Amino acid sequence: MNAAKPFWERPIDTLNREEWEALCDGCGQCCLHKVEDADTGEIYHTNVACKLLNLKTAQCSDYPRRHKFVPDCLKLTPKTAGNLAWLPPSCAYRLRADGEPLPEWHYLVCGDREAVHAAGISVAGKVISETVAGPLENHIVWPYGDDEDAEEYLEPEGPAPWESK
Repeated sequence: MNAAKPFWERPIDTLNREEWEALCDGCGQCCLHKVEDADTGEIYHTNVACKLLNLKTAQCSDYPRRHKFVPDCLKLTPKTAGNLAWLPPSCAYRLRADGEPLPEWHYLVCGDREAVHAAGISVAGKVISETVAGPLENHIVWPYGDDEDAEEYLEPEGPAPWESK
């Protein structure tokens, strides 16, 4: 007899509200501000968090009432999750909307809520609050997957200055 699939492996349009909410890995990446180029529509990511994000835990400090304090906080739904290009590639909502499995570090897979932090996916301890950031344009960070490309421009040719020749 086959056991029923865990809810996180089912199509997202079959999930109830509790199951949908449980998909969130708690990384906090969706709570970071983005800057949109008015001319091209390109989205740039920043290291600036919503004022409600706890910077140490990457959790919303008032999730049930967040829209009262942050009216433009976007509510992810099964219909929108697959259409938001700014969601990180690791986002469980995006992965499941695309029919992809959750990563091994996701707490629903491994049973450890801290695994998202250990895997380096979480923004905990890596971002600043919008209350102190100043202009978002000063906080734009490399897009996903471009870090490696950027390193080739930062690598000096030849030995480092402190190395003997």
